[in-house]
Amino acid sequence: ELGWISKVYVNQPEVVRHAEQIKKWRTVKGNWQAAWLLKAVTCIDLTTLSGDDTPSSVHRLCFKAKHPIREDLLKALDMHDKGITVGAVCVYPARVTDAVNALKAAGCSIPVASVAAGFPSGQTPLEIKLAEIKLAVQYGAREIDIVISRTLVLTGQWEGLYEEIRQCRKACGEAHMKTILSTGELGSLANVYKASMIAMMAGSDFIKTSTGKEVENATFPVGVVMMRAIKEFYWQTGYKVGFKPAGGIRTAKEAITWLMLVKEELGVEWLTPELFRLGASSLLEDIEKQIFYHVTGSYPLQHDLAMA
Repeated sequence: ELGWISKVYVNQPEVVRHAEQIKKWRTVKGNWQAAWLLKAVTCIDLTTLSGDDTPSSVHRLCFKAKHPIREDLLKALDMHDKGITVGAVCVYPARVTDAVNALKAAGCSIPVASVAAGFPSGQTPLEIKLAEIKLAVQYGAREIDIVISRTLVLTGQWEGLYEEIRQCRKACGEAHMKTILSTGELGSLANVYKASMIAMMAGSDFIKTSTGKEVENATFPVGVVMMRAIKEFYWQTGYKVGFKPAGGIRTAKEAITWLMLVKEELGVEWLTPELFRLGASSLLEDIEKQIFYHVTGSYPLQHDLAMA
């Protein structure tokens, strides 16, 4: 619906002001903090996207995905029998089979997500993007994180962007599709809002801020704009689209702030792994440290959380 896109206006000074207020929000303490942190764990896409990934490193990641917090710490919180795991394991297509096999061997149903469609630059012919998506699904990925062609946004080719994402959605089949907008490379908040709308119109199950490889990744102004787009799309269509901030989220405090922002902008019903994910590779380490401190009263030594 191009008429919808043409009417978009983003009040950038107000968005920036609101984002500055978000940074000043007071965090929760004590048992409330522990509860929010455990909620954050269940929404993490535990990720490894390195050139030196190997079957053994992916296997180790999958073990951590099933056991994200040390068992004795969960018992101290009376949460050891609640089945707390991360939301998904995210890897490159070539490592999907390793992740699927490792999780299957562990008797675990955590979904495997795979980046695809020319990740991270998007500078790949569409035919190759579609082939990569289909291969990742064939290997066993239940979620696909595609990346858009930023050129289409920067040159205003909205119909072309819609068609590209639509074809990627078709190639995903039964797998859920998360569309990475790479917001740090879109030029303006108005473009972020428009790209968000186009991605949702084309059938995205999630919209995601970044690949984690850009100079600027998940920021609160971008988060506000994308969540307002999700809210408007829901009002217009009745369809709930998920949100995933990714890149640069490393501390427990940042994770809680993102959760609070989702609660304020979209409501409690979005605070589930089905509608909210945190893309992170090192966040879990800090969350487990904070939970260790909450339970024991001291911060862990290096060997206390060896799998982090």
